[in-house]
Amino acid sequence: MFQTLYSYFWWERLWLPANLTWADLEDRDGRVYAKASDLYITLPLAFLFLVVRHLFETYVATPLAGLLNVKEKVRLKATPNAVLEKFYAATTKHPKQADVEMLSKKSGCTVRQVERWFRRRRNQDRPSLLKKFREASWRFTFYLIAFIAGMAVIVDKPWFYDLREVWKGYPIQSMLPSQYWYYMIELSFYWSLLFSIASDVKRKDFKEQIIHHVATIILISFSWFANYIRAGTLIMALHDSSDYLLESAKMFNYAGWRNTCNNIFIVFAAVFIITRLVILPFWIMHCTVFYPLDLYPAFFGYYFFNFMMVVLQSLHIFWAYLIIRMAQKFITGKVVEDERSDREETDNSEEEEEVAKNGPLSNGHPVLNNNHRKTD
Repeated sequence: MFQTLYSYFWWERLWLPANLTWADLEDRDGRVYAKASDLYITLPLAFLFLVVRHLFETYVATPLAGLLNVKEKVRLKATPNAVLEKFYAATTKHPKQADVEMLSKKSGCTVRQVERWFRRRRNQDRPSLLKKFREASWRFTFYLIAFIAGMAVIVDKPWFYDLREVWKGYPIQSMLPSQYWYYMIELSFYWSLLFSIASDVKRKDFKEQIIHHVATIILISFSWFANYIRAGTLIMALHDSSDYLLESAKMFNYAGWRNTCNNIFIVFAAVFIITRLVILPFWIMHCTVFYPLDLYPAFFGYYFFNFMMVVLQSLHIFWAYLIIRMAQKFITGKVVEDERSDREETDNSEEEEEVAKNGPLSNGHPVLNNNHRKTD
């Protein structure tokens, strides 16, 4: 049974053009070709990435946050209440008005106190500013290094300047050591992102992030199996070209450096739109859709690869919409915020009255004012 499924999965007509077999891609005469078994190493490398990430966030990102004066807003804690906590954990974090009134009777609190309790309890579950900064620092570091490495891998290749060279001699194209390591590192990193997504800061586009990571892993893996390596290296470098800009903008935003954040964000928006909405569909996808047909008839792998490219491009359009919304806020003078982030809720006027009487308090202790902004 397993052998039958294995044979069907690796059927040559799924992965290779007509009249070609896996035997044509066996190493010979000093020429090395991509093999599916090469990708086994990406799983242990992904866990190694998680270890390196933990060390980086602890010993690099945390001290860097201190240097940039990343300060956490003091959050008022919800008073322990078994009735409200049970409803919060088992039913919903956002009770309707009828639920609030019912909980008010059960808990012996006023309606205003129940509403305040849920606001504070939700805020307790939101990720800290330091956690967001550490994650952004890690991704910034990887994307920047990956972009530099990717450019070093492809900038001296003829297919970087002439996209028809991507398919010259396909699929009998030998693999270079630089291409091997570029693929292994990129794929391992995206596996690590998928493994850690449940514990990372959860944003409003959580489902889209999962789809993106899965689509990216499938694309990278499939391009390796089918020897689409030249196209794959171009696509990976193109994606890394803007990602490190976004992460650096987030870092400065969390540090309160608004002017720097806004300026970097505008550069990021321009690079993102040019690379993801212009170069990718009109150059790279044109290359993967039309040029191969001049060399061989379309086969399953051709359709599958380009279908996954369409999925990825659809996500780019979705994110471009969010980016343009943020850019509009910047142009109109509003502070640029991540549209995907879950904003922290503030308490109502009852707490403001407490502050007016007693000064800023959090659980009986004075609160430092963390709302100042740095200027460049």
